[in-house]
Amino acid sequence: FTQSPDQSWEHQRNVIEAAKSGDPEALQLIYDAHSNQVYRYALARLGNVHDAEDVAQEIFAQMLKGLPSYQWQNAPFAAWLMRIARNEVVSFRRRNHRHSQDGELPEEILDPSDNDPAKVTEKIVKLDDLRRSVALLSEAQREVIILRFASGLSISDTARALGKHENNIKVLQHNGMVRLRTFLTPKYPELALV
Repeated sequence: FTQSPDQSWEHQRNVIEAAKSGDPEALQLIYDAHSNQVYRYALARLGNVHDAEDVAQEIFAQMLKGLPSYQWQNAPFAAWLMRIARNEVVSFRRRNHRHSQDGELPEEILDPSDNDPAKVTEKIVKLDDLRRSVALLSEAQREVIILRFASGLSISDTARALGKHENNIKVLQHNGMVRLRTFLTPKYPELALV
């Protein structure tokens, strides 16, 4: 269902049309194709595993409500879904008066086979540094970085999800990455070589 070379727009459209008519298999295909992407986005924006799980459920509930009115536009379904995700995260933060992340890291980020406490601690510290640095970006840069790298959207899908032109997304991504390098290079000098 996701944009892979062996799957056509027509296949995507057929699955969406079947889901719109209530086909449980089509709905399951949509969920399976996008649940990880939606969860990663919510987690990156909220920083809390439990909140991300709750919001991801709400995102899919809102998708189900909006699906009957979804209009096929030869654009990835993911862009429409991630716009819902963005709105739900904003609504969740407003409802719960949350504006910052609590820094909780999901267990799945850590390699369970790694028994070296020093390596695990180092990874946690690096991820925390990255999360804090991303939080220092402008809202627009942060949104682009999270959609592109945490959710895995393409530049064109990110542009559609945010209602911006692709060139704007490229500029926001570039400027965001430059700022992240600036924030992180003092602690991680190897980034200056990239």
